[in-house]
Amino acid sequence: MRNFILRAACVLFAVNCSFSQAWMTNLEIAQSLASVENKMILMVWEETTKFQYPVFVNDDYGNVVLISNLFEDENVSPLIWENFVPVIVNEYEYSDLYAEIKGKRSQAYIDKFNDDSIKILDVNGNILNVDSNSEDYENISVFIQRYALNTEFLALELSGYRQKKDFYSAYYLASKYLDFSMYLDKSVRRDVIKLSEIYLEEAKAFLDGKSDQKPLTQRVALLKIQYSLINKRPKKVLRLLKKVESESVEANNETFVAFLYYTAYMILDDKSNAEKWDSKISSVNLKKAQKIINLNKN
Repeated sequence: MRNFILRAACVLFAVNCSFSQAWMTNLEIAQSLASVENKMILMVWEETTKFQYPVFVNDDYGNVVLISNLFEDENVSPLIWENFVPVIVNEYEYSDLYAEIKGKRSQAYIDKFNDDSIKILDVNGNILNVDSNSEDYENISVFIQRYALNTEFLALELSGYRQKKDFYSAYYLASKYLDFSMYLDKSVRRDVIKLSEIYLEEAKAFLDGKSDQKPLTQRVALLKIQYSLINKRPKKVLRLLKKVESESVEANNETFVAFLYYTAYMILDDKSNAEKWDSKISSVNLKKAQKIINLNKN
């Protein structure tokens, strides 16, 4: 009898969730759930929920429909849960969360953090949609199309960073986010690249004040150069690489330099110079190079 009641309760809970599942109210738990489900987090401040929050949504017929309140609509709720982990964050957490980013983020990021609009976070709480316009009504369907990212590609690096924050976990996550951006629509690629830059700056900060860190400092500089490849600036890449070479390339970074040179020259259709570097590149990086080359041609 007891088992029957438990099963019935689970069924009832599932039915209720399918219509209007309550948003989470604990950011840490939301982050853990998002990590398990390979999702992004959709977050708002609690104060925002005390007022009407109109949004648009596209119906099955392609019409744009106005929803009077995001937090009460029983049709939008399951749509959000299907694509994100939604969480309402209490105002008392503001000070602690702000302390973590103070002096470490752009003014645009701080403004987004402070405002009442929807924020899309990764599992570590960093905002993805910094540059989205919060003055007009948001379209939930557009949010889903643009920001409902499956983060399975990043799972290992995200997990490593959550377990231990140090130079390596931050650097590897920055690098993986940059790789991830290449597989995304250009409407969100820039946002993901900026997210990658946050982790790279954090990796760099871990090196501050430490001696004998030239190979790692140089590796940070080389990853920054790779951003210019994704942003279709191969000539800038070549200029920056010449500067790196003038200061001597660390042995551990020679293959990275070869990858950057090869990719930049191939983007510029300079195959004779590219051939000087391809023998130093792994098959994995050759595939990555081709992906970047294709992006630059589109």
